Amino acid sequence: MFTGIIEEMGAVRSLQRSAGAARLTLSASKVLEGTVIGDSICVNGVCLTVVAMGTGEFSADVAVETLRVTNLGDLTPGAKVNLERALQLSARIGGHLVSGHVDAVGRVRERREEGNGWRVAFEAPGAVLRYVIRKGSIAIDGISLTVADVDASGFSVAMIPHTAKLTTLGFKTAGDTVNLESDIIGKYVERLLGGRTPDGLSLELLRKNGFA
Repeated sequence: MFTGIIEEMGAVRSLQRSAGAARLTLSASKVLEGTVIGDSICVNGVCLTVVAMGTGEFSADVAVETLRVTNLGDLTPGAKVNLERALQLSARIGGHLVSGHVDAVGRVRERREEGNGWRVAFEAPGAVLRYVIRKGSIAIDGISLTVADVDASGFSVAMIPHTAKLTTLGFKTAGDTVNLESDIIGKYVERLLGGRTPDGLSLELLRKNGFA
């Protein structure tokens, strides 16, 4: 489990493919502190297990399924990535609970200046949008962000200079892909209710009317 508060940006050293899967090796520094083989590190929003470590680097195996549902397979040597170690229960949760299990790949639709920051809009599939609400939380490439607005095909967030400086979102432009993970709480609520509210009203009907 993670919080979506990025600790540092690392860089891809290699992506070696084998039998459909891959081994990803990344340069890093801060996230290696206290890390041992078998620990989890969130890479661009994807929970990966450390399988090897060296001076200033670690490696993780990327399964076929992970390559299918995320954009990790598009990484090239030198590409920057967002990194976060797994949450310790004694730590403050500055973002929201992030599982590192990506729901889908989205795409940057627009980026424009807004005050001292930027408004960034994203295209997202319905499988993600069904859990996205205005002022709710979403993880974008592992970054915990607050949803500013939602429409039929996507959503937007407000990006402050601090986020732009310390994460890969700072240099994403229109057309770039991102890994999306919607708020886990909404998924469990829907599952427990079986897609319906206690009084029998359809959750989809409530969404259409702006109540869910």
